Amino acid sequence: MNEKASQPVLPGPLPRRQSRQARVVWGDNIVTVGGGAPVRVQSMTNTDTVDAIGTAIQVKELARAGSEIVRITVNTPEAAAAVPAIREQLDRMGVDVPLVGDFHYNGHTLLHEYPDCAKALSKYRINPGNVGKGAKRDKQFAEMIELACRYEKPVRIGVNWGSLDQDLLARIMDENASRAVPWGAQSVMVEALITSAIESAQKAEEIGLPGSQIILSCKVSQVQDLIAVYRELARRCEYALHLGLTEAGMGSKGIVASTAALSVLMQEGIGDTIRISLTPEPGAAREKEVYVAQEILQTMGLRNFTPMVIACPGCGRTTSTTFQELASSIQSYLREQMPTWKTAYPGVEEMDVAVMGCIVNGPGESKHANIGISLPGSGESPAAPVFVDGVKVKTLRGERIAEEFQAIVDEYVRTHYGPGATQQVQESVA
Repeated sequence: MNEKASQPVLPGPLPRRQSRQARVVWGDNIVTVGGGAPVRVQSMTNTDTVDAIGTAIQVKELARAGSEIVRITVNTPEAAAAVPAIREQLDRMGVDVPLVGDFHYNGHTLLHEYPDCAKALSKYRINPGNVGKGAKRDKQFAEMIELACRYEKPVRIGVNWGSLDQDLLARIMDENASRAVPWGAQSVMVEALITSAIESAQKAEEIGLPGSQIILSCKVSQVQDLIAVYRELARRCEYALHLGLTEAGMGSKGIVASTAALSVLMQEGIGDTIRISLTPEPGAAREKEVYVAQEILQTMGLRNFTPMVIACPGCGRTTSTTFQELASSIQSYLREQMPTWKTAYPGVEEMDVAVMGCIVNGPGESKHANIGISLPGSGESPAAPVFVDGVKVKTLRGERIAEEFQAIVDEYVRTHYGPGATQQVQESVA
């Protein structure tokens, strides 16, 4: 006997974890983090910060790609002295992205001796494992927090498994040894990371930094370890959390590992900012880590950044590279236009474009997209039907299919997302 079908349960991420909301500010640009704000995309430069012009240019490129917060290294007096010049250059270029100063070892000295640097930064990143040793650790940590309070800057307390506070780790190991059933080494490491982050945040609050201006991170390089750390960290505190798999690696390995770890956590509602720590290929653009972060969020349905291109993988029916070239060129074109389109055409980031390689699934996928084209496969008639909002509008032929399809995309964006778009669409339908 056939049972009556029940309505399928549609998938989706769990409700976002409730956290305090931090504000990372430069000028009129206020980037909220946590507390119901969208998951933010962050990146980091790999230039020598002393090179103020080179660093400003890379920051501009990262911001143009969509990075909402950009971190720079502040490791020497020369680097600290260059930060105000970097900020000034960005302001002249009209780039208001907030800058985060990444401090290790001598951050207390640099922030104290270079107040213009402390003011030009919108946020400080402090690693509690690298602020000092022995009796100096608490004093130097306190100095940095006091300066953050003075200049009203939020702080990310970023613990890293490769630079854990050794005194704290020894304490956790001693506590573990006294247990009737000691934990394994991995559990001890997880506990040390979480304890370091939370205790450091509590010290910062005692010094006077508002809890809403504290963001925590506990970075490791293994997927399962990262998931375990953040699940427990999320359970034990209300601070906003920054996600990232440290030393993720190069190419597909780094992308896959970061995606695997961060997607699980964000599906569970954990995470308020993310960074994809890819090792770039020699000479490769730094912006790739931004695009990967955006694509993770967009494919999970958490945010929209740029129109999505749906394309088939190709098979024996699609021996021609035409559809591959068209899919690649359209995707690049859409990304290139977004810095302008996101202001001129609000909502365009939700558009879907399908570029399909043959008649098998081509028409069907194209009908489901806002704009779709089904290119001819091997042995098929050299015609490419184009669909707009599910309706076939024309068939393209000849050598200029790519250019003509791009023109159709431009027209769709103008009429559906531009000023007076609703009226234009109604008139075109009539």
